[in-house]
Amino acid sequence: MRVAVIGANGGIGRELLPRLADAGHDPVGVVRDESQFEAVRERGGEPRLGDLKGEFASALEDADAVVFTAGSGGDTGWDETLLVDLWGARRTVDACVERGVDRYVMISAYQASEPLAEPEALRPYRVAKRCADDHLEQSSLDATVLRPTALTDGEGTGRISAAFEYRDGGGDDIPRADVAEAVVACLANDETIGETIRLFGGDDPVEEAIRPHD
Repeated sequence: MRVAVIGANGGIGRELLPRLADAGHDPVGVVRDESQFEAVRERGGEPRLGDLKGEFASALEDADAVVFTAGSGGDTGWDETLLVDLWGARRTVDACVERGVDRYVMISAYQASEPLAEPEALRPYRVAKRCADDHLEQSSLDATVLRPTALTDGEGTGRISAAFEYRDGGGDDIPRADVAEAVVACLANDETIGETIRLFGGDDPVEEAIRPHD
């Protein structure tokens, strides 16, 4: 598939592009600045410009799937969280519906199912992610929502723990590299369509962990 990665220059996006290429996909790295183009190419992606606060829909041209892994970042205010993590995500869902891009994987956030949970400082962020998730789930797209716990920059292990309940529990921190592996595995497994999957560090092979079980 031609997979458009929105947020390709972020921590998960940088891990995801080469993994998509290795899996036989044609990754498209959607970034905000042409200065990031070379980094996208070095990771095996085709760079395209797209600004979630401006024009981005043309970056989805000919895409078969979209992965949303963009974020306003922890150093910005809640205004950016609303514009990027909530409204930007919603706009990409609508653009996929309009363009007939059916497959969509959302990188959401741990405890987005319970936005008012502790810690209090993260509540606005989790509200934004939950509202974006709800919009995706109510759309016609073939969607998978991934809700990883705290992220690390550690080396990927290829092993995780996953849970499919719409209630939050606990688990170990997870490397961004393993979240990227989970995205690739979800794109290869249509059984994950319609699922909301919480991701943690763990001992199960990624392909097995993300497979729904009866």
